[in-house]
Amino acid sequence: MSTTPSTTALTICDLARLLFTSRLQASDHPTPEQVRAAIDERLCAWGADCGTCLASVAQEAGDHPEAYAARMRWALDTVSRSYPHGLAVV
Repeated sequence: MSTTPSTTALTICDLARLLFTSRLQASDHPTPEQVRAAIDERLCAWGADCGTCLASVAQEAGDHPEAYAARMRWALDTVSRSYPHGLAVV
């Protein structure tokens, strides 16, 4: 039995925010499996609380505005490739 919260109801944008807060980097060239694992890890870390995740993304944007847009574009592109049907399926 898995203790990972289900990501079934999360959109690509929700998933990208979770990936944004993960340790994965564009330079890692993560596989779809690594992306899904990182998102699952972040869901567990936030206790499936997307509000806390949003606060973290906002904090990072404020702290590093020069890097925010590029990282979010990477997160959106990477999630789109890792979840080709638009919504996460766990």
